[in-house]
Amino acid sequence: MDGKPLPGAKDSFLTFQGENGNLVRPLYEFKPRGQSGKMISEMLPHLAGLADDLCFIHSMTAKSNTHGPAENQMSTGFTLDGFPSIGSWSSYALGSEADDLPAFVAIPDPRGVPQAGVNHWSNGFLPAVFQGTAFNARKPIYNLAAPAGISHASNVAARDVLKRLNEANLEKFPGDFELSARIASYELAAKMQLSVPEVSDLSSESAATLKAYGADDPDPVKSGFAKNCILARRLLERNVRCVQLFNGAYAMGEGIGNWDGHRKLKEQYDIHAPIFDQPAAALIRDLRQRGLLDDTLVVWMTEFGRMPTFQKGACGRDHNPNGFTTWMTGAGVKKGFSYGATDELGHKAVENVTNIYDLHATILDLMGLDHERLSYYHNGIERRLTDVHGHVVKAVLA
Repeated sequence: MDGKPLPGAKDSFLTFQGENGNLVRPLYEFKPRGQSGKMISEMLPHLAGLADDLCFIHSMTAKSNTHGPAENQMSTGFTLDGFPSIGSWSSYALGSEADDLPAFVAIPDPRGVPQAGVNHWSNGFLPAVFQGTAFNARKPIYNLAAPAGISHASNVAARDVLKRLNEANLEKFPGDFELSARIASYELAAKMQLSVPEVSDLSSESAATLKAYGADDPDPVKSGFAKNCILARRLLERNVRCVQLFNGAYAMGEGIGNWDGHRKLKEQYDIHAPIFDQPAAALIRDLRQRGLLDDTLVVWMTEFGRMPTFQKGACGRDHNPNGFTTWMTGAGVKKGFSYGATDELGHKAVENVTNIYDLHATILDLMGLDHERLSYYHNGIERRLTDVHGHVVKAVLA
């Protein structure tokens, strides 16, 4: 079908960015991988080596074909702004296991933030204490130690007095969530003065580990993303409950910062794929080798897929929310398993069609949470991450 019109479409049909042309075969060869024989593109050779560990959902659909709203939905369940992210929901439901680090950390790409920006780690209408904290392995950590001449005992005594004053202030304003969140934020910030410099200092990592991730790569973008992947592992080791790791950043046009291959898809993906592939695969292998995958769920998400056609007059593909892939690995999901399918052209999901509500319901279920019971009263409505939708995709559960 390469070079032929998409069946059922007019000679030139409109999608997100205008007219589309004919079908174009995959630009990278697919090969069977592992004992499962899973067909995976040569674009991602390192992740392809993990085929027998991954659980694929090939029938994902989204509500929007626009980056911002679609990104919002992937992280918050809603295309509109103002809703809590899944990391905030999990923090609200389960609290924190880390005393000196946030329960929820977002790690933006070295190239910048995604288009939906802080919405990805926003607390929305949940109390502010459940907002994610964003930092990465490249952001400088300042020396916030006590000034010379201030003894440790004096420093502790001063903080103790401050804590008692804050508690007294809270008693005057019961139910003031903004005040309690602000106090909790400052207290956590004080603890992070010691914990964050240590957790983000990768000097203790072995040369073999740095090489495995690609953190020694001369490309500062690849080494930067690799260091972010190592940071993600270090945060999980220290009981941070939810780590949100980004690859790629929002940039207008055909800039190097994004995967948005409308015009020169292969040229862009030849750059982006190696930046992503080795560090992401190394993270999964490292988590497994350290036993962390026993209680860690890794979820790979994107806001939508791409069309099986090229855009008219270009060498790239337009947005496609009607059928695309996400995958998971780790705690609670089947290995080397595929669920759902698009039609034979990769255009629309047709088998076991899945939406973001189903995926979120499944993630919450794997965390021990019932998506229909996890709610928060806001503006007269018991709000949920899954709104009034969603079913756990039980077929993917181990």
